[in-house]
Amino acid sequence: MGFRILGIIRLASLSTAKTTRKGLEVPKGYLAVYVGDKMRRFMISVSYLNQPSFQQLLSQAEEEFGYDHPTGGLTIPCKEDEFLNVISHLNE
Repeated sequence: MGFRILGIIRLASLSTAKTTRKGLEVPKGYLAVYVGDKMRRFMISVSYLNQPSFQQLLSQAEEEFGYDHPTGGLTIPCKEDEFLNVISHLNE
């Protein structure tokens, strides 16, 4: 139910009634994050956590949300295309 973009897994149908509990599980080695105005869920490799450009996104999240994220998961406060741009550079 998802597709892969350069090391990112994006679940395309999280809001549908057909989504099962298994569809919400995060694979080993990945982290679920919510991005953009529509709070789309992405699963990113945990290896990104050490990258300076991704740490900037984490700092923005800390400034805006602290440790209280509205989605219950890690929320990245930027536009979806900005997030994808940062992630795509991590895969080069």
